[in-house]
Amino acid sequence: MLSLRIDGELLERLRDHAAKRGMSVQDYVIRTLIRDDFDERFKSAVEETERFYGVT
Repeated sequence: MLSLRIDGELLERLRDHAAKRGMSVQDYVIRTLIRDDFDERFKSAVEETERFYGVT
């Protein structure tokens, strides 16, 4: 479970973004977190591969 406290202005912005994609705010936030986590893991994998092969 994840619980967030956000102000009204941010909530409205999230609602707008989620509505444009036909999603709930909850689904939109989770999808964004998953995407950011994937980006970080991918970046780390690329850096590790470059270190392994000696690319700088």
